[in-house]
Amino acid sequence: MFTTRPEILGTFGIVTSTHWLASAAGMAMLEKGGNAFDACVASGFVLQVVEPHLVGPSGEVPAVFYSAKTKKVEVLCGQGTAPKGATIAHYKNEGLKLIPGNGLLATVIPGAFDAWMLLLRDHGMLSLRDVLEPAIYYAEQGHPLLPRVSNTINDLKDFFLKEWPTSAAVFLPGGEAPKPKALFRNPQLAETWKRIIREAETKGSNREAQIEAARNAFYKGFVAEAIDAFVRKTEVMDQSGSRHRGVLTADDMARWSASYDAPQTYEYHNFRVNKIRPWGQGPVFLQTLALLKGFDLTKMGPTSGEFIHTLAEAMKLAFADREAYYGDPNFVDVPIETLLSDAYNNERRKLITDKASRELRPGTVPGYESQVERTLAALRDLSTTDRKVSGGEPTLASMRSARRGDTVHIDVVDRFGNMIAAMPSGGWLQSSPVIPELGFMLNSRAQMFWLEEGLPASLEPGKRPRTTLTPTLAEKDGEPYMVFGSPGGDQQEQWQLLLFLRHAHHGLNLQEVIDLPMAHTAHFPSSFYPREQKPGHLMAEESFGEEVLGDLRARGHDVEVAPEWTVGRLVAASRDKDGLLHGAATPRLMQAYAVGR
Repeated sequence: MFTTRPEILGTFGIVTSTHWLASAAGMAMLEKGGNAFDACVASGFVLQVVEPHLVGPSGEVPAVFYSAKTKKVEVLCGQGTAPKGATIAHYKNEGLKLIPGNGLLATVIPGAFDAWMLLLRDHGMLSLRDVLEPAIYYAEQGHPLLPRVSNTINDLKDFFLKEWPTSAAVFLPGGEAPKPKALFRNPQLAETWKRIIREAETKGSNREAQIEAARNAFYKGFVAEAIDAFVRKTEVMDQSGSRHRGVLTADDMARWSASYDAPQTYEYHNFRVNKIRPWGQGPVFLQTLALLKGFDLTKMGPTSGEFIHTLAEAMKLAFADREAYYGDPNFVDVPIETLLSDAYNNERRKLITDKASRELRPGTVPGYESQVERTLAALRDLSTTDRKVSGGEPTLASMRSARRGDTVHIDVVDRFGNMIAAMPSGGWLQSSPVIPELGFMLNSRAQMFWLEEGLPASLEPGKRPRTTLTPTLAEKDGEPYMVFGSPGGDQQEQWQLLLFLRHAHHGLNLQEVIDLPMAHTAHFPSSFYPREQKPGHLMAEESFGEEVLGDLRARGHDVEVAPEWTVGRLVAASRDKDGLLHGAATPRLMQAYAVGR
């Protein structure tokens, strides 16, 4: 099969990410003697510099990884929680029915920095200075600004100048948006990281002590102090059309830390798929597999109407359950064992016919009937609300909405047998104003919460928002095998499922599956403000061909045709039992790259 680029093969290491500079920085860590975890951290920090419309230092990062040292798969939870002052009563007193998609009220505790430090301390080999050096270099010396970043800044120019002057000071040098591919610098961000390193190195040469000092500088030191002061003193215009102050405090930050978690797993043929638990949407992937177990996907062509239809209908059922059941397991009881059980899915599978559903149909789990009804009632109420303001996380090359952010992704496998998939996001330049002393913005992940009582994703202090960020690690025949992911909000699971199923059932290599036409549905409520939903919707790239698109229309789908090479940003890496490494990255948007040797 023709591919746009070769599948990368090697034995030393593979780094693949959504920006070539991040992939190169990660590979430099492997060449320096580091491992997959060092490479992932370095790549993650570079992405904060070169894709500021997609990720920033105050964002969040879940990761799923296999350590050759511990011989187990774990999840890294870098999803910050709601601040102490983030109560439904407070937000309703501010006149809100939904949490805005930007501004200070949309902010939860920044999670990514502590998660990266935890991963580096416990599983990396290199120093803090080593892994931060590439990001500091690009922030200080400059990097070629992506055209999409330039366009986003230009679209926000008037808003920044009028409402967010601290952002204008950073992103509008001389009062104008930087030109595409021109060198762009953020010296204040570089200085923030350099100060963290200086404070860390006062603890001597001990690597672990330095990393602990860096964590304290961010969450209990000068970074937390600057965030606290900015949030208390600044009233910010947001997508609600009004100005609000935030509720995040230095005390919130000091009391929080990243953590490790067990993965949610599911056995599918000779694979075991590892995802994050239902504090994110990861189990949607697993529920869809449980439904698809009853179909012979191998006999369906990987780009056939039957294949896309069957997958879309299964995902509609799994995403309906996400709305009704998923939330932070520290706060709500999620019946995940039932949702993944054969008995439950054998019944649910009967709802999949040869016609597209236009209904949101969560399943019935005994004891949860009232919760499901409350969820459906909240959605009915939302459908009567004016939701003209657009928000969210779509990864479509044609999108130019200045108010939309997205995500990045990193996969690394190394010669030692380690592998990691990480999905950093949040803290976009569109999220909130730049904090002048720090050179970065706060996140907007609180928009995942509902301002209705009694729902699994209702806002509560200390609770994790139900994130869309969902990296994947698949084991094969009992061995860690593949890491993969894609930005794209609610589409992340959908595009990853296409990659996995086409690889597992049709024997296509990583680059071949990534290059095939992509599709997804927006049938269910969006996770992002203002929570749009499009019953019966199915977007498909025109490269499927008119015969397949016509087949999908005949099955009842409202087909939205996207130009070819515009949907998804998949990247992936794998390791065979004999040590041969594979890597691939999408040609879409012309910036993701796999590197390795």
